[in-house]
Amino acid sequence: MSVLTLGVADLARSRRFYVEGFGWRPVFENDEIVFYQMNGFVLGTWLREHLAEDMGRPAPAEPGGFALAHNVAAPEQVAPAMERLAAAGGHVLRQADAPPHGGMRGYVTDPDGHPWEIAWNPAWPIDAEGHVRFGP
Repeated sequence: MSVLTLGVADLARSRRFYVEGFGWRPVFENDEIVFYQMNGFVLGTWLREHLAEDMGRPAPAEPGGFALAHNVAAPEQVAPAMERLAAAGGHVLRQADAPPHGGMRGYVTDPDGHPWEIAWNPAWPIDAEGHVRFGP
């Protein structure tokens, strides 16, 4: 995957969530789209109606069945990350807790309802550049 683009209803509201909540900085933006450079790919937020038009589809009323994930380096970082995201316009779906399989996780949506899992997994190390690796 090289680019993931999320359709959003309000670009300024979405930008606030990603900049103030995650602390990410745009690498390009105009009146219709904002791009963020991620670890190995680009995240785009594009006005929903323009994305739908570009795909030749009607604009969806809400996101479909998926969850994006953002891993943090320690279990005690999960809840504060979720609090920042909620303060930046997100909505907490599930408070941070320890799932039966281990680690720590909680769920928050961006202002357009795109769900994000905020997680710490002891079996998934994060390197100095912030890249997550599957397994030990």
